[in-house]
Amino acid sequence: MEAVPARARVSIACAAIAALLCLLPLPGVPAPWWAVALLAALYAGCERVARSRFVGISHPAGTFYPVLLAGAFLLPPPAAALVAVPGALLSHAGQRPVALRRVWRAAQLVLGVWAAASVHSLLGGRDAVAAGDVPYALGPAGAAVLAFCLVLALLDGGILAVGVGAPPAPFRQWGRVPVRRAWRGLVARSLAPIAVHGLAGLMMAVLWRSPYGPVAALLVLLPMCVSWWAFAQYHRERAAHQATIRALVQAVDIKDGYTRGHSERVGQASMMIARELGMADERVEVLRFAGILHDVGKLGVPTRLLRKDGPLTPEERRVIELHPEYGHEMVRGIGFLGEARAAVLHHHERLDGSGYPYGLVGRQIPESARVVAVADAFDAMTSTRSYSRARPVAVALAELERCAGSQFDPVMVAALVEAVGRTGWHPAVTADDEKPQAPRVPPPGAPLSSRPGAHR
Repeated sequence: MEAVPARARVSIACAAIAALLCLLPLPGVPAPWWAVALLAALYAGCERVARSRFVGISHPAGTFYPVLLAGAFLLPPPAAALVAVPGALLSHAGQRPVALRRVWRAAQLVLGVWAAASVHSLLGGRDAVAAGDVPYALGPAGAAVLAFCLVLALLDGGILAVGVGAPPAPFRQWGRVPVRRAWRGLVARSLAPIAVHGLAGLMMAVLWRSPYGPVAALLVLLPMCVSWWAFAQYHRERAAHQATIRALVQAVDIKDGYTRGHSERVGQASMMIARELGMADERVEVLRFAGILHDVGKLGVPTRLLRKDGPLTPEERRVIELHPEYGHEMVRGIGFLGEARAAVLHHHERLDGSGYPYGLVGRQIPESARVVAVADAFDAMTSTRSYSRARPVAVALAELERCAGSQFDPVMVAALVEAVGRTGWHPAVTADDEKPQAPRVPPPGAPLSSRPGAHR
């Protein structure tokens, strides 16, 4: 608990109190407790199965929305909200503090289901479900799904703004997200999946009220379970690829100790540029991978060249300049990397055509490579290595601006300058275990590509 910001604990406590108020029964409105108990047990069981070895979904924000939305379409708002409580309190929390995370998840779902059930009831949706009038029931059900989605997004964004994690996993770590980004994309990302779950929930509710009863309603869950299993297999494959990426980066760091941590920082700077340019979150993540993997081709370069302190001979430089092609060969089979593979291959190209490996000019260079090129040079200048001392951030940014238009894309440089000016930059010192040597200072006005370590 002590690691959780006070403002986050207050927000969770307020959400929990509001959820308790939503659970208070409405005067004169009887609740079918047998239906509440059955749906609650079904929801808790589906959550357990979803996180079993068969399905394998471990994301703390994942849940079986069809059951919850079916409850919202069948029951009064307090009873429908109660369906979510047992499963949420017993669900997989992911990280500590477990109790706090479960309370937050239960409160979030209670408020969302209560809002959905209230909207559905106000629009006459329960009468349409009871009568089996599916066309008329679609309107209230759609409004209820939208209310459910908006409440979840509002709460997710709020907890991000006061001090928890980064989207789309609100409890990935405790740490504040800027308010202007807290709600960005939350509704857009979740509305379509929740709408599909809402349609399944509506089918469950209609069959529940039909002469065939609750047993027929359960048949709706079978295709949903199959789709969850397929979804889990995709994420298992993605997790395996990410583990491979981590292993590759660690191998590069071990082989080239002078640039230890460089890849992660280039990934961070690439992400800052992408966000400043307003790219979608999915593309921002791809560019982060591009920055992390940009130097993976060093694994194919002799270690003696990577660690050489003196000037490189022309032949040695040609060997070094093969590392983008080596890296591209290593990652081209990882499908989800997308344009990150082009960044690995072309991050040493220059706008004026004097870069390598292919001497591309201007817009011939992929946008992802232009982003990583700026991030790579920025971290190289602001990190202390055995052959050069770290430059102040302002000096490094000024050098990037000086080389913009010839070596770097001016748009990417301007985005990094703006992002660093707003959030700051605190690069880690690399090669701490190495004894610093006197840096080789280039002549005044020398282009960036001729500076020490530029080949790296």
